[in-house]
Amino acid sequence: MTSTTLRRRLHHGDGGGKKNEQFDSLGSDDGLNEPLLGYNKYDDSDRVCTLEDVLDEGRRQERLHWTLLFSHLISQWAQWLANIVFVSGSLLGRIFPFASATQAGSTANLLPPLLSPLQEARLKHLKERLAIPFDGSFLDHQDALRQLWRLSYPDRPLPSLKSELWKEMGWQGSDPSTDFRGGGFISLENLIFFAKTYPESFQNLLHKRKGNRSEWEYPFAVAGINISFMLVQMLDLQSGTPSTLAGIRFLELLSEDDMAFDKLFCIAFEMLDAQWLVKRASYMEFNDVLKATRLQLERELALEDTSTVKDLPAYNLLRR
Repeated sequence: MTSTTLRRRLHHGDGGGKKNEQFDSLGSDDGLNEPLLGYNKYDDSDRVCTLEDVLDEGRRQERLHWTLLFSHLISQWAQWLANIVFVSGSLLGRIFPFASATQAGSTANLLPPLLSPLQEARLKHLKERLAIPFDGSFLDHQDALRQLWRLSYPDRPLPSLKSELWKEMGWQGSDPSTDFRGGGFISLENLIFFAKTYPESFQNLLHKRKGNRSEWEYPFAVAGINISFMLVQMLDLQSGTPSTLAGIRFLELLSEDDMAFDKLFCIAFEMLDAQWLVKRASYMEFNDVLKATRLQLERELALEDTSTVKDLPAYNLLRR
């Protein structure tokens, strides 16, 4: 997907140039069709060498099945052996430091891991959540939007579901439901989880309390939708079983915490804001900041001795 060009539009009567500010997407007839990072479907067509020249289709599929199964067993055995031999501070670990390390941020596909029943159940539940689109006609989706407002502005009256006041939270227009095309209902759930679990961090980011801010700030709510979408891509959740390094490490986190995805969302939001301030970025550079956030999070997921979300260095950015 080519980068979307953005511009700032000032409404009539907006003398200050900020309060009623709205960002529109150019090059698209209906605004933000998907998050700023393009959606690239997972494609493993070049990962397996076919045997069509010597075997018929049925025998080929059978052989591939047994080959993959055998590879899984070898992979699990190697991982078990590595955990025993290449312990932290061991002699072999010092002689062969490359043996236990994978380059951070690598996008190479690995063999999908064998999942425990708990991991399978939690991954299935997460994918069921990811498959739910946002529908503004559903009462529970409307109630979720109202809940987000109450958590964001506990001392302010609740506006109607179509109101100019929603722009203050960082929606593109007066109807928030039009901004969910790329993220789905889970992105709203992520925002609600963030507001309930880490309210201090949520309020700091919502109100842009930290650092010297840009004149053209990123819109908070739409940024959240982009982060949810980015995590789905980064963790390879659109495939059957994640096979990227980040995706496999996420499955390990998921075995320890069924809310690992939602917590990674909160961490990624804090990381994005920190990158934003370091880069002194403006809205036109949001895509670059989001990509930098993804790379940083991939590096942290690749660190050794990371078995829970709380082990990630950036977890310390969160405040309750």
